[in-house]
Amino acid sequence: MSRPFEVLGIQQIAIAGTDKKKLAALWVDLFGLERVETFVSERENVDEDICAIGQGPLRVEVDLMQPLDADKKPAVQNTPLNHVGLWIDDLPKAVEWLSAKGLRFTPGGIRNGAGRHDITFVHPNGNEEFPFSGEGVLIELVQAPPEVIKAFETIAAAA
Repeated sequence: MSRPFEVLGIQQIAIAGTDKKKLAALWVDLFGLERVETFVSERENVDEDICAIGQGPLRVEVDLMQPLDADKKPAVQNTPLNHVGLWIDDLPKAVEWLSAKGLRFTPGGIRNGAGRHDITFVHPNGNEEFPFSGEGVLIELVQAPPEVIKAFETIAAAA
């Protein structure tokens, strides 16, 4: 099966709870991750600290998330491992091809995400029209910037 895109690697993991201070106590204070920035979105009902592991274009984000309002949706805190993000070399081609194959995406299409990259999400549940899904896991597809694509190409060439 020939794909018009490639999954390059892990871009991020997002971990959610009702209190991101508790998450930060583990991930920042004990594990030593660097807190890079904060992202708040009323639309997505999220207040998150964007932390990082590693350096340069192969850095992986660890997003520590809490809801702005625990009674509203989306309820980010209801799934402790909220989502996994994957670097994609050509996001528009990937979405077009995967949709044609029956993969269900969440509403909202491709848009600018918290990390300032174009993103979209694979729905955790399929339906009759789109039977393929994340099988219970929300998956974020992230357009890899040129420096990330080059870093993965360099690693592949050296292997």
